Amino acid sequence: MDINREKLIDYINRLKNAKILVVGDLALDEMVYGDTERISREAPVLILQHTHTNYILGGASNAAHNVSKINGGKVSVVGIIGEDYQANDLREAFKRANINCESLIVDKERKTITKTRISGACSQSVTQQIVRIDRQTNEPLSEETEKKLINKVKELVPNYDAVILSDYHIGTLTENVIAAVVNTARKYNIKVIADAQKDLGKYQNITSMTPNLPDTQKYVGFYLRSKEDFVRAGRMLLDETKSNAILITCGSEGMVVIDNDGKYTHIPVFNKSKVFDVTGAGDTVTALYSLALAIGAEPVYAAVIGNIAAGIVVKQYGCATTTVDEILNSIPSVIQLDY
Repeated sequence: MDINREKLIDYINRLKNAKILVVGDLALDEMVYGDTERISREAPVLILQHTHTNYILGGASNAAHNVSKINGGKVSVVGIIGEDYQANDLREAFKRANINCESLIVDKERKTITKTRISGACSQSVTQQIVRIDRQTNEPLSEETEKKLINKVKELVPNYDAVILSDYHIGTLTENVIAAVVNTARKYNIKVIADAQKDLGKYQNITSMTPNLPDTQKYVGFYLRSKEDFVRAGRMLLDETKSNAILITCGSEGMVVIDNDGKYTHIPVFNKSKVFDVTGAGDTVTALYSLALAIGAEPVYAAVIGNIAAGIVVKQYGCATTTVDEILNSIPSVIQLDY
């Protein structure tokens, strides 16, 4: 399939029409900054004078943030939060990002997933991360919480054009929750896209999935070094998941789409210059890919849009987002794909 530029532009302009539901491990990135003051007398550690704290949407929350920036807030999140102060910070971060968070499930026995990064700087150096503190509950969901989550997704899924299952393997997406999403979506002909890092085979009867290269290799049990390797791995995942297409992200080497006919398409990175930070780029790809599939784009076109968007956010620090105008302005003059 050759990419038609006018068709690509039409798809990008229509991304704002899609309504998306994100279900998964919703997380808050707490970024704490300070200036180095001195070494403590109590222990050989730095003392930082706190300057400011930023709250950024991470995990599945970042996928929702990327969607919201494109479709003007036509996105809702479903996931688990605790009964702690981080839950309030996460809710406020969702509201600032124009994301509907009215369907969050509160479980007072679980922690709100929070990644706290403490960074310091002095007058003669750049800011550097010193330590990261993770708050999360690794135990399986309780039967009561799982039931609430299942009832909520069954209620919400029919109201959206596509569902993103964003799995960071912290417990939200149990097999029963996944089945509830997929079965409801199939009933209403709604697309489901899974973004997972392992256990890829547990996503059955979905529209597509977006694993990265290392996780794909780990799952299929062999290295993907040639077109034949990618086709073989893609067919394995297509057979196991009964999906329509597999998008494998390959970092600086771009991405590969294997469709349900086993056709291989390699999409290179269109602009490799000025890569500052790849944090959250996978969420950006999944978000844009899902939006494009939701408005009827073919998987290859959807992947090209995700690729262009990822090329924008990696030029920014942290979990960044992009806009329709930025994507339109970043379309390369030549789109060369490998089949």
